[in-house]
Amino acid sequence: MQNKKIVVTTPLLPPLKEFIQYLDDIWERKWITNNGFYHQELEKALAEYLGVKYISLFTNGTIPIMIALQALRITGEVITTPYSFVATTHSLWWNGIKPVFVDIDPITCNINPTKIEAAITSRTTAIMPVHVYGNPCDTEKIQKIADKYGLKVIYDAAHAFSVTVNGESILRAGDMSTLSFHATKIYNTIEGGALICHDEKTKQRIDYLKNFGFAGETTIVAPGINGKIDEIRSAYGLLELKYVDSAIFKRKQVAIQYREAIKNIPGIKCMQDIPEVKHNYSYFPIFVNKEEYGLSRDELYEKMKEENIYGRRYFYPLISEFSTYRGFESAKKDNLPVSNEKADNVICLPLHHEIEKEDVNRIIKLILSV
Repeated sequence: MQNKKIVVTTPLLPPLKEFIQYLDDIWERKWITNNGFYHQELEKALAEYLGVKYISLFTNGTIPIMIALQALRITGEVITTPYSFVATTHSLWWNGIKPVFVDIDPITCNINPTKIEAAITSRTTAIMPVHVYGNPCDTEKIQKIADKYGLKVIYDAAHAFSVTVNGESILRAGDMSTLSFHATKIYNTIEGGALICHDEKTKQRIDYLKNFGFAGETTIVAPGINGKIDEIRSAYGLLELKYVDSAIFKRKQVAIQYREAIKNIPGIKCMQDIPEVKHNYSYFPIFVNKEEYGLSRDELYEKMKEENIYGRRYFYPLISEFSTYRGFESAKKDNLPVSNEKADNVICLPLHHEIEKEDVNRIIKLILSV
């Protein structure tokens, strides 16, 4: 169907009939939130699936970042990237921490480790990189810098569910990593998230902080928040795990189809798989060079919408362009040339488990025709 709407993503929904069986059991148990049976089962299942020791579930993907900062007692300034979703820096802001932006690598769109040291001051306490589009950061270089200056490292891994490097989960890097299980992610709990740490004592502190600081019926050990996920979404997430590998495989086939077609289009560039990385194909960004292609990114974006094809300019605008952060010295355009160039030229093409080969052909045909 020529006018069929093609969306940038669609949620991975487990079979409703199977989910109803879980709901029946929850109704029988009459325990619908606060570390119930399915919450505990999902933590165990995710730890095994992701190859990590300790994981704490949350009601969304933003609160884990806020809790990570609290759990590690981060203050002052944190070095981060402007090329991300605003939750990354909003979490800093809500903790009274100043984000300091450094530019990104032109290949991966991740924070550029060679730019980090110059941004470190006496107030710097941590580095918060983002695995953009699921591409792993250069964790070894970042850790060397952190060790040299005594800094903590918190990875925003919202895009990086199930990604491994040489067979090892990237969630093991740094002091902590956070995940988002929002409906738009490859694995979702409708809304949800998680925080990964590396020892039992830290997990206990995280779990106190996400439940108002309660360590017992009458004991409060910290000024915590309510970050708990309920039993219904936990059960949904447990069922979702059965289907996520198949969805990732389907996404990979779409990415292969896109790459093969795009490689010969002047002015259109895309990212390539990294040999030692098991990717999850969360997104398929292309970058438009107006001089070579003939149209600007925004002109192509509007042409796509005219044809009922909906990509996303992800990430645009940069976080550093929003009013909350625009006045920072580190947010100046001259400090972030690569970030600005990528933000001004990116479109994430439709990519999800339900997109059909004919849909991809239609998108490619449009890009070729204009």
